[in-house]
Amino acid sequence: MTISLCMIVKDEAASLATTLDSARAWVDEMVVVDTGSTDATREVAQAGGAQVYDFPWGDDFAAARNASLVHATGDWVLVLDADEVLLPQVGQLLRDLDRGQPLGEIAAADVLALNLLRLELGAPQSPYTLITRCFRRLPTVSFYRPYHETVDDSLAALQGQEPRWQVVTLTTVAIHHRGYDPAVVVQRGKFERARQAMVTYLASHPDDAYLANKLAALYIQSDQTDQALDLLHRALAQATSLDSITRYELYYHRALARGDSDPELASQDYAVALAETVPPCLTLGALINLGSLKKAEGDLTAALDLFDQAIAIDPSLAIAHYNRGTTQRARGYLEEAIAAYQRAIALDPNYAQAYQNLGVALFKLGKLPEALEAFRQALRRYRQQDPDYAIRLQQGIQQLGIPRELLLQAHLL
Repeated sequence: MTISLCMIVKDEAASLATTLDSARAWVDEMVVVDTGSTDATREVAQAGGAQVYDFPWGDDFAAARNASLVHATGDWVLVLDADEVLLPQVGQLLRDLDRGQPLGEIAAADVLALNLLRLELGAPQSPYTLITRCFRRLPTVSFYRPYHETVDDSLAALQGQEPRWQVVTLTTVAIHHRGYDPAVVVQRGKFERARQAMVTYLASHPDDAYLANKLAALYIQSDQTDQALDLLHRALAQATSLDSITRYELYYHRALARGDSDPELASQDYAVALAETVPPCLTLGALINLGSLKKAEGDLTAALDLFDQAIAIDPSLAIAHYNRGTTQRARGYLEEAIAAYQRAIALDPNYAQAYQNLGVALFKLGKLPEALEAFRQALRRYRQQDPDYAIRLQQGIQQLGIPRELLLQAHLL
């Protein structure tokens, strides 16, 4: 048995080698379809051992993906993008499956595809995505939709024909993804290309709730909440016929779109989303946002419980520890708040807000040297991340009544 890596690329010379390096040990061939690069992408792919083919770009990701499948010869297909890295522990698992080892109690011969867990680097609230990126290379398995393309319908049709086929969800992070970093999206002009592709498709497929959900998420990112809500209301009208993950995302995104303007309805949507049966790691955004709404309402016990649920699912999520700290501070438990802020900082050393709030809590407890150091660390990071706010914070620190000589010694003046 063999595994083919299939990729589509355009102007990815800066990152492609890293992706190929991450997969090389676990696949038998690497197929790269270039859709019109003007940089050294082709040369990088060839130097990395990939077979490179050309495909004219036609605003259709599914068509390009399917072109890559045409050139694959493996029994299995692994799909990666050039802003992704395959983690070695999952690469080994794929190789073991290819050699016939079962997945738990599921025989290798019965595995049709794998849902892989992707970590979205730079996405603090909802850092995980579940995507079908490894599947058997069969004539009837193909991608559809011009954007947010998937093979899921093809797989579902095969499962209907042969009930033994199983799509297995892996709970170990398989892929690291850099593409959702807002700076990357803006720099590469991905927003408008994505919006146009989805709008065009939905014009002829108005009942596609899955893609409506993805377009709504894009609108929310650009603060176009009215457009997002219109799509989400229509998609939720057919929510009973959807899979649980899509239903979860529809309610989650509608809650995000409602946000501070209608916190009561937003809370209801988060609660409905959390009632869906989905992998726990996908619920982190709803847990954190609902916790923040509960805190704003003054229900600190409920807020703390929600943040603790998020921490139990992912102890490495810095924002959950930070929110736990702000809640404990609101309850008057300063020592507990300090411990939570320190944990958030340990997980994310550039967490300026955590340093700032740590400084406030330490100051309230009379721990002045420690508070000044926390404020200094906060200012150092804000000067890089938000210079205007750094000036306001520095002015606020000066108004705390701390002797000027101590502020000078701490480099806070």
